[in-house]
Amino acid sequence: MHWAMINDCAVFTHDLDFGMLLALSGADGPSVVQVRCLNVLPEAIGSLVLSLLQTYAAEIEQGALVVADVRRERVRILPLSRRG
Repeated sequence: MHWAMINDCAVFTHDLDFGMLLALSGADGPSVVQVRCLNVLPEAIGSLVLSLLQTYAAEIEQGALVVADVRRERVRILPLSRRG
């Protein structure tokens, strides 16, 4: 996460820990794109990933957590706030 932040990069992951790190830290970056699919081979998720990058490019550039699977997508702008 630190490397991505100082190098102005987004993190692309299948691991749930990166979203949790953002939530706990309250940080405003880096953006995290999290794909939650069982089959993460490029041929299985390639079109989903390209769609996410095109659809949410502005949000990813601004700082966001993008979570998607084959049925739904959701985006939260950073920093993540706790709901009361």
